[in-house]
Amino acid sequence: MELNKIRGINEKRESDLNKLDIYDTADLMRYFPRAYLDLRQKQLLKYVYHNDVVLTAAKVVSMPVTRYYRRGGVVKVICEQEGFMFSVLWFNQPYVASKFIVGEEYLFYGRVQDKNGVVSLVNPSFEPCEKAFRLKGIVPQYSVKGNLTQKILRDAIRLSVDIEKPKSIIPFNLQLKYELSDLYSAYREVHNPTSFENEKKAADRIAVEEYFALISAFKFIKGGREQVRINKYDCSAKDLLEFITLRFPFEFTKGQKMAVNEIFSDLTSNKVMNRLMQGDVGSGKTAVSMCSIFIAIKSGYQAVMLAPTEVLARQNYIAAQRAFPDYNVGLITGSMTAKEKREMKNAIKFGWLNIVVGTHAILQDDVEFKNLALCVCDEQQRFGVAQRSSLLSKGVTPDVLVMSATPIPRTLSLIFFGDLDITTISDKPKTRIEIQTNLVPTEKYNDMLAFIRKEIKNGNQAYFVCPKIEGDEEGAIISVTELFEDLQSKLPDIKIGLLHGKMKDSDKNAVMQDFKDKKLELLVSTTVVEVGVDVPDATVMVIYNAERFGLSQLHQLRGRVGRSDKKVIVFY
Repeated sequence: MELNKIRGINEKRESDLNKLDIYDTADLMRYFPRAYLDLRQKQLLKYVYHNDVVLTAAKVVSMPVTRYYRRGGVVKVICEQEGFMFSVLWFNQPYVASKFIVGEEYLFYGRVQDKNGVVSLVNPSFEPCEKAFRLKGIVPQYSVKGNLTQKILRDAIRLSVDIEKPKSIIPFNLQLKYELSDLYSAYREVHNPTSFENEKKAADRIAVEEYFALISAFKFIKGGREQVRINKYDCSAKDLLEFITLRFPFEFTKGQKMAVNEIFSDLTSNKVMNRLMQGDVGSGKTAVSMCSIFIAIKSGYQAVMLAPTEVLARQNYIAAQRAFPDYNVGLITGSMTAKEKREMKNAIKFGWLNIVVGTHAILQDDVEFKNLALCVCDEQQRFGVAQRSSLLSKGVTPDVLVMSATPIPRTLSLIFFGDLDITTISDKPKTRIEIQTNLVPTEKYNDMLAFIRKEIKNGNQAYFVCPKIEGDEEGAIISVTELFEDLQSKLPDIKIGLLHGKMKDSDKNAVMQDFKDKKLELLVSTTVVEVGVDVPDATVMVIYNAERFGLSQLHQLRGRVGRSDKKVIVFY
């Protein structure tokens, strides 16, 4: 049903919902809460710590004050709670200044900031206590934009669930066999939970439904659209074994050997290879990909290796040069001069280069190959469908090997649409030490910083990762720029770098190179570091607001450490 048919949704609110990618009641029903508030668990600010996310009630004792700066403005309200005074701040949200009445009590939910004893709440969501206390028990919290409020979303979503009344596509006999609850009831429970236990069961029920739909469609799509091989490879199993023995000074793991066998089988069959190789960072995917490249170039064809960043492309270029000293390897990136690109394009076009490694620069229309037969796509989840199609168009039905550290969730979509076969490397080299993981409570935060300072003084390096550049609209997360400034004040003796997506590519590459060269000892970053350079001395990673990352991102981030035989620790 259209959004404007829902009670309370006018044209302006419909526009705000569209900004959240919500266009009808089905989308609205599937707009799940980002968190839940237990209204029975309110806290007093004088008993909480810096960076804690709290639910608290307080009285407004001053008129809102709005101050404007070059980068935006800030609204400040002074509140009182049992004699304890604190401020509430909203950045770049001037409209909140008209929402308060002096002397009234409000319910706030947001992150606490404690700077030298000055306590404030930053960008919290809020409701008048009179309205908030009408709500009972557990209340869902949604991500909002524009003039949407929690109440507007709660009411609209509950109506949408009743309108849609979702029904399961899972056969009734399977629902009985696995004791699956009613899908309609599950959606109602997720958006209006009676308990945290029931909410968890309902969320699992919805996940089972989505998984069943995905797998069913996947099996249907895999009906068999296979291309007949045109490129014929002249490489025997003996040739490949000699290459592995000569170029890799270590024994392949069981998972690597299986991956090589599956790829060799694909490339010697009469069907074009279209394979995904998945495995955790450090499992040896790059070494296996070099084996596939060897099969192509030994047979007289060209091979290409695409990477999402220049740092990773240069890393793969060095690895290819090391693995193929008897072949011509070229690198093409966006930062090269026009003359360098022109020379490289000529070398590719006339077949002077056997292997081409590069970034998106490879995808330009004027990059032509003489006889491209194999495409290797590193960290494939960073590329769109159109980009991969552009790469494949540069050869005649080339074989494809895409690699990813974790297939959840974007790679599943790629399998669904791309009809990929799957290779999984589940083990790691014996020299890799298991990563130690710790959950750090707020009161132990300074102890963690002291430990990291000691690690850095012993010659190691550390990553600090935040989910966003400028923080969360509702104050629930810390921004990377705010953390950078905080660490500079708390660790003044440490050389700290800052990295995020709004920086120029040249600046990002320079920061990563400085970190690799140990000119920087600690790097504060967003997820742009997820796919980065190999830094063996990075032994510590601190991930803030880990709940805001997907499983795939957490796996990728953890893969930035543990690149050597040193003990590694990850803090959440």
